[in-house]
Amino acid sequence: MQTISLAITGGSGAQYALRLLQCLLAAGCQVNLMVSRAAAVVINTETEWQLPEDETAWGSWFCEHYNVDAERLRFYSREDWFSPVASGSSRCAPMVICPASGGTLSAIACGASNNLIERAADVVLKERKPLLLVPREMPYSAIHLENMLKLTQLGAIVMPASPGFYHSPNSIEDLIDFVVARILDQLGIEQDIMPRWGE
Repeated sequence: MQTISLAITGGSGAQYALRLLQCLLAAGCQVNLMVSRAAAVVINTETEWQLPEDETAWGSWFCEHYNVDAERLRFYSREDWFSPVASGSSRCAPMVICPASGGTLSAIACGASNNLIERAADVVLKERKPLLLVPREMPYSAIHLENMLKLTQLGAIVMPASPGFYHSPNSIEDLIDFVVARILDQLGIEQDIMPRWGE
C-alpha cells in the first residue's frame, strides 16, 4: 500500500485537495492528512461541507465522509510532533500540499517548521523525497516567485493550479480533474480521470 502525505492549507481551491484525497483513497493509498485552521475556513466557505469546530474531531469527520477507516486515512493535528511525518527516521512518504498558501511556501522555503505541515515538508525535502506544492494564487508577487524558485532548487515540484483547456472541459469538475490528474501522474499513481495527450 503506497503512502502519501497530503496537507491542505489556506489558499483558495479546497476542491482540488478534496478531489485529490478521493482519488488517492480510490487508488488504494494510505493517506497521512494534515489540515490547517485556515484550510478549514476555506473548506467551509468554498464547499457544502462544514468541518466541526473542534479540530480533534476532524479526523473522524474525514473518515466518515470518505467512508474509510482511520488506518487508511490517518489525520494528524498541527502540533502532533510524535506523528510519523514529523521525523525522517520514519518511512518518509511523498508529500503534496494542495492548495499551498503563500505563507506556507514562505515558511517551507526558510525552514520555519512552526507547525506539523511545515515540519513534514522540511522532512520530505531533507530526505530527498517528492514534495509537490500546488499554489493557487494570482498574480504572483516577487516574494512568491522567489520562494517557488528556491523550493524548486531545493528539489520540490511546483505545480500551480492552472488547468488546461485542450481537453474541452464541460464543467468545473473537469477543470479540477485536470490538475488532480497531473498531481497523480507526478506521484506515479495510475489515473483514468483525464485522457492523456495524443490518446
